Amino acid sequence: MATVRKALLRRLVGLASLPAVSISSGGTFPKRVKIVEVCPRDGLQNEKNIIPTPTKIKLIDMLSEAGLPVIEATSFVSPKWVPQMADHAEVLKGIRKFPGTNYPVLTPNFKGYQAAVAAGAKEVAIFGAVSELFTRKNINCSIDESLQQSYEILKAAQAASIPVRGYISCVLGCPYEGKISPAKVAEMGVSVVDSSVAGLGGCPYAQGASGNLATEDLVYMLTGLGIHTGVNLQKLLEAGAFICQALNRKTSSKVAQATSKL
Repeated sequence: MATVRKALLRRLVGLASLPAVSISSGGTFPKRVKIVEVCPRDGLQNEKNIIPTPTKIKLIDMLSEAGLPVIEATSFVSPKWVPQMADHAEVLKGIRKFPGTNYPVLTPNFKGYQAAVAAGAKEVAIFGAVSELFTRKNINCSIDESLQQSYEILKAAQAASIPVRGYISCVLGCPYEGKISPAKVAEMGVSVVDSSVAGLGGCPYAQGASGNLATEDLVYMLTGLGIHTGVNLQKLLEAGAFICQALNRKTSSKVAQATSKL
């Protein structure tokens, strides 16, 4: 029985190594999708019990071994607001830097940016939101003020030749304001997707935030569509199992749930 289970598991995760084949008659699918893994930051920031720094470092190293091109390692935010990220400098210094993998860190304000650079960050991420209320709840300022903070970070990062990744929250809806007007959101083709291994995460200042798209499910779906990701699904499943065991909780990944029954 164990041999059969292993064979079935290999067949399932082996999809990740298949060559990309376009199956879209309209040619609308991208040939390649870049996955940004956010579990070490967004996936863990809500956990009430402080996760040991070595556990975070091991998780990031396992995700790197899976071939993820971008892993958001941590957040340089005040420990007063997000105590789980208080060890941001130790995490960034402790992880193995894999060739071909970027490790951006979230910097919600200029003070966070300065701390990140001092800790050795080579790439940073900034964010905004199209919802005024969410912006005030999340980072305690207005949209205009958040844009000004982002501009200061952009200027400093450009001068230091540090790449900046920007993203916008609430483009489809806000937990406080409801639906967001399409006029506020520019529609474009998607070739970069954020996800979190085991589906962990959710914004601590968003009511009813239930988690993220599971990276395992995303990789499985994209591979089935013939879209290249470069991610090893088996190693990704191992990383998800590791962090779920460390947190003593079940995975939200449907693929992980299915393979555990084989």
